[in-house]
Amino acid sequence: MKKRGWIMPVGAVAAFWAVSLLFVITPGADWAYAITAGLRHRTVLPAVGGMLVGHLIATVVVAAGVAALVASSPLVMTALTAAGAAYLVWLGAGALRHPSTPRESEQDRASGSWVRQAVKGAGVSGLNPKVFLLFLALLPQFTVPGAAWPVAAQIMMLGLVHVAGCGVVYTGVGAGARLVLRARPAAALWVTRLSGVAMIVLGMVLLAEQLAA
Repeated sequence: MKKRGWIMPVGAVAAFWAVSLLFVITPGADWAYAITAGLRHRTVLPAVGGMLVGHLIATVVVAAGVAALVASSPLVMTALTAAGAAYLVWLGAGALRHPSTPRESEQDRASGSWVRQAVKGAGVSGLNPKVFLLFLALLPQFTVPGAAWPVAAQIMMLGLVHVAGCGVVYTGVGAGARLVLRARPAAALWVTRLSGVAMIVLGMVLLAEQLAA
């Protein structure tokens, strides 16, 4: 019999953290945006903060029970996945048209650019199909109905565990790109182009899967 004095079993939190970390350390749209921010701007914090906001919104949506409604409607799930895939293609095409190189222009230093970076970061993570998979399909499976906290509160806690991991990894990726690639403009150019191609390929695969379904 589980002790109701625990918020939720430590093993459940650790298992979710391990699965979440595998998702976070897998390169994708979030990584590509963190690298771009590291190459273009003086700090990656606005971009990373925006991505974390996107993950927090997904957590709130799942905790509110909206995820169950979305998951029960194939049409809504198809539309969301298609929108996320199209956004990835758009981001990838933008990376190929305007590849990032280490620079700090006046526009990048403008105060309003921090807001734009954050808003774009929220869109990158909020429409990322990988986030849909983690939050809609996997996160609820790690909750424990017999625990002291209600399921919605457990989901919020697990979501915060995931967001914390994202913050550490994405900040490291962006700062690392700035440190390592800043002195290597040619390498930075190729990394950005490869990231753009990867996003386009992923988006096209997801769109093809939705059309074939």
